[in-house]
Amino acid sequence: MLVKWIRCTVVDRRGFERGQRKWAGLLGEPGFRGQGGGWSRARPGVVHLFGFWESRSFYDSFMARSHDRLAAAQAGTFRNVQVRLFEHRFDVKVGFRPQFGDADVVRFAHCRVHEDRVEHFTLMQEKVWNPAMAGSPGMLRGVFGEAPGPEFLVLSMWDSGAEHGKYREDRVERLALRAQTEADVAAITGDVVQIEQAWTV
Repeated sequence: MLVKWIRCTVVDRRGFERGQRKWAGLLGEPGFRGQGGGWSRARPGVVHLFGFWESRSFYDSFMARSHDRLAAAQAGTFRNVQVRLFEHRFDVKVGFRPQFGDADVVRFAHCRVHEDRVEHFTLMQEKVWNPAMAGSPGMLRGVFGEAPGPEFLVLSMWDSGAEHGKYREDRVERLALRAQTEADVAAITGDVVQIEQAWTV
């Protein structure tokens, strides 16, 4: 599975939201699995969207054929767009489904990892972070993806922002020490995204 992460800054909120609904046209696309996202809780005007495709070839075919037609509805409503693609490595909690209907927030971390620490970083994700997240109340499901760089995306869906907040307060610092995250990671950015259900495809 291919995971697409889009980040942009919205300059015309009403126009952007109207255009966002046009992405319902993705539903007929071969290989399309789902898309959703919303507004950053920390950065005003910033939007994060996550799309899921069966494979890179289905995604490339969509980009060559239908993308520009669907995107036209949002022209001029945003700036500073950044797009990253990640290959699914494994689920965070079992049975990931690219659905957003039951999620209140999505938390993601984008990590650039030192070349010689990739194996350790991946192992710690599997052995330390995943079990801790999977066992946390309110955590629904998630995905761990990799891109050349080496870059990784850790995405988790939560049924409430409050439950995610508790997990962060109670456990993140302790888990980071145990996983030696500081030694593995060259740079890390992340955000908590308030899901807009009207944007879910």
